Order: sequence, then C-alpha cells, then structure tokens
Amino acid sequence: MKVVDLFCGAGGFSTGAMMAGCRVIWAANHWQLAVMTHSANHPETAHVCQDLHQANWLNIPDHDLLLASPACQGHSRARGKDRPHHDACRSTAWAVVSCAEVKRPRFILVENVPEFFHWKLFKVWKEALKQLGYRINENVFNAVNFGVPQDRARAFIFCSLDQEHCLKSSFKPFRPASEIVDFSVGRWSPINKPGRAEATLKQIQNGRIIHGERFLVAYYGNERNGRSLSKPIGTITTRDRFAIVDKDRMRMLSVSEAKRAMGFPDDYKLPQNKRLAMHFLGNAVCPPVAADLIAQIKTLAKQSF
Repeated sequence: MKVVDLFCGAGGFSTGAMMAGCRVIWAANHWQLAVMTHSANHPETAHVCQDLHQANWLNIPDHDLLLASPACQGHSRARGKDRPHHDACRSTAWAVVSCAEVKRPRFILVENVPEFFHWKLFKVWKEALKQLGYRINENVFNAVNFGVPQDRARAFIFCSLDQEHCLKSSFKPFRPASEIVDFSVGRWSPINKPGRAEATLKQIQNGRIIHGERFLVAYYGNERNGRSLSKPIGTITTRDRFAIVDKDRMRMLSVSEAKRAMGFPDDYKLPQNKRLAMHFLGNAVCPPVAADLIAQIKTLAKQSF
C-alpha cells in the first residue's frame, strides 16, 4: 500500500505506516526542521517543505492511503485563550479535502485532538469529503489501549471511497510508566533546593503519602497529587511537563524516556535541542497506534476487492 503523509512532523504516522508494512512515498511539512527530521528517519521517502495551503496536488504521486495530522493548536484545550493565529492552524485541515479532490486516494486517515470534532467548521469539512464520495467513520482512541505506556486520547477520522468501514480499538494490557524510566541516568537535583515552587513541593508532599518514594509529578494540568509509576504516564505534550521523583531528588523526563512513552524506537533521530525534541514528540502520532489502525485498513482493502 502506497502512503502519503501530510503535516508529517517528526514522523509518527509514517513510522506506524512502515511498521504496518506500507511504503511512505511522499511526505510534506511547512517547517524545514520537521522535514529534515523526517528525512533523517525515512530517507526512502520523497520530501517537500511547503505551506500546504499552496500545494499543487497534481505534483504529488498517486497513493492508496492519505495520512494527515493537521495542526491541533487551534483545537486543543492546552492552547489557552483563543487567538487569531488559531484560525490559520485550524484551516490546515482543508488541505486534506484539496488533496482528496485531486488525487482521490482510496483511504484517508486523519488524526487530531478530540476537540477537533467541536470545531465550528467540522460538519462543513466532513460534508466536503462526503461530497467527494467518502464514507466517514469517527473515532476517539486512547494510546494506552494499543500497548503504549501513555494515557493519550486522540481523534481518528477514517474515510473510504468504497463503503463505510469501522476501525476498532486494540485492547492490549496497560503498560506502566515504570517501563520507560531509567533511574540511573539524568540530571537530578535536590527536591528542597532553593527556589523550588511551593505548588511543586505541595504536589510532591501529597504524592509521597499516596505513591511512596518514587512517582511522577506534572508541572501543569490538573494532577495535584502526583502520578503512580504503576500507571501509564499522562499525555506527553509539546512542553516539558513531567518530572520524576526519586526519594529526595527529582528531574524532568528525558527525551529518550518521552520517546518510549510515545512508542518511538529508541534509535529514532530527533533534534539535539530538548525543547525542539519535546515539541516534535508532543505533536506526534504514537507509531504503535498508527501501525495497528493502518494494518486494519490494509485488511479492509483486501476484503473489499
């Protein structure tokens, strides 16, 4: 199955497609660093760096499956106050319709945050795809059910030209956050060092009572009592969010640990700069989730012939 990956980012969708036995023949992103990162991990794929609002879809190769992760910043609850640039972010989803109109891939799989379903233009966007002949199946899947050690719910919209098909969640055993943490490495600092925020100290104090000497704390969000390492980690976001507490010391989650939390291979190449690496990971599709869903699409493709 030939695959095209729009808004390819660091390559979570593409990696999942490769894991499912597909060929990612073309990938695009507006950010040169994203294209460089994707290319470093998927050198066999043709790459283009451009604003997909301005793409000439006649120039991209024919394909069976279109993957797309339009910008989520305009939809996510983590965006904070709505701002004018969020309209531009939300509008990236129209590139899916434009590509589908010209190239007519048999299948389309779109990933975004669940709030995408509440976009005021979602019904119009979906109707445009229906007018092109696509049958649409809407889902929210949590990565934790696909063997990923992370509580991460995401919307997946599956479109098919022949008939409506349903994708199904996997129900693999939950994997704990303890699987991704390496206590022997990292830059640890004393919990009681000068300048530590009172709210952080309070969260750690509460966490000790509930979870013992080792647990996770989140620097923003609604977790006030820490998080047990026996549970999957919370959602990895584009900001450096989670810290690991170990007795009287603590440190932030490393890029390697965040990669494992997302289901990327340990040798997957990301920028050396931690802020950029975490930004890519927070925006990515978990490869094991993508692999499972794309494998289902491959099976459906064979059955419907």
